[in-house]
Amino acid sequence: MDIHSCLGENLNNGSNLSCESTCKIQDGFLTETLPAMYSIITIIGFLSNLLALWVFTLGSLKTNSITVYMKQLAIADLLLSLCLPFRVAYQNHSGPPALCKMVGMIFYITMYVSILLLSLISLDRYFKIIKPLQQFRIHTKSFSASMSLLVWTVCFITMLCFLLDTSRSGPCDHKCFHFKYRSTSGGILNMVAVAFFFLLLFFFLYSYAKISLRLRAVSLKKTQQHSKRMSTRIVIKTFVVLVVFIVCFVPYHVVRIPYILVQMRIISEQNIQALHLANELVVCISALNCCFDPVIFFFLSSSFKRSLLDTTLRKLKWVSQNNQRVLYVK
Repeated sequence: MDIHSCLGENLNNGSNLSCESTCKIQDGFLTETLPAMYSIITIIGFLSNLLALWVFTLGSLKTNSITVYMKQLAIADLLLSLCLPFRVAYQNHSGPPALCKMVGMIFYITMYVSILLLSLISLDRYFKIIKPLQQFRIHTKSFSASMSLLVWTVCFITMLCFLLDTSRSGPCDHKCFHFKYRSTSGGILNMVAVAFFFLLLFFFLYSYAKISLRLRAVSLKKTQQHSKRMSTRIVIKTFVVLVVFIVCFVPYHVVRIPYILVQMRIISEQNIQALHLANELVVCISALNCCFDPVIFFFLSSSFKRSLLDTTLRKLKWVSQNNQRVLYVK
């Protein structure tokens, strides 16, 4: 970057930084790509989760432990989709620091709420498949409601710690959602969150390996074609959660390890530009979760599927009847 472009960027950003302290970490090809991707995710995530909440609230859906978790997931995804327009507006640009921190806080609260709720859904499914004849407290509505409240509370308090943590000063601080250096305490908190995620991932892999063995043993006993089709549907219903969990959240947490170490200046900053691009990509991939969760609702819960179809048909019938009345009056 030459002296003229450096000064021009500082003037445009309203920054008093010298050219030596200008942020040299750029979004590159993601400058146009990320806003477009976030815009698509916002539209799909907002509409699909609004529809899901409509079904949960107005539909004839029987409430059980799974539907309690799914409703909370829809709320988290709806909040996440409302954060994304700010990432579109301020991606690689300056923004009000308080607003940027608040949006970032909500973004990560909803991400980890989704991670924990998906884990609880998997635990619920694990006990129902591995020990179908036993009754566990985890399958009650009251337990699910209490766990959901605990998840929201823990994530909110944890993110407050991140919000109150002061990052090290750096040349990119004036940009809203961008690379920033972290203090030792902030870096340790981030590493703890990453380590906790990988513990949950280990639980997922262990539980789904046991579920897979259980379903295989059951399918071997079934010889009829109808029974085999039923087994296939059970496999899809069971493993859709695992697929969404791995696709959306594993890439993000893998990239976070070297990214946090660079933020703490523990490892060399030689690849800082590549790590920034990788981090921005995996953050965007993690946001796809708000589009995939309604797919989980559809496959995981037959009652949700029926309620969605019934509620939609009732609404279409009501619209059709009103249109006929209008035409009759005219």
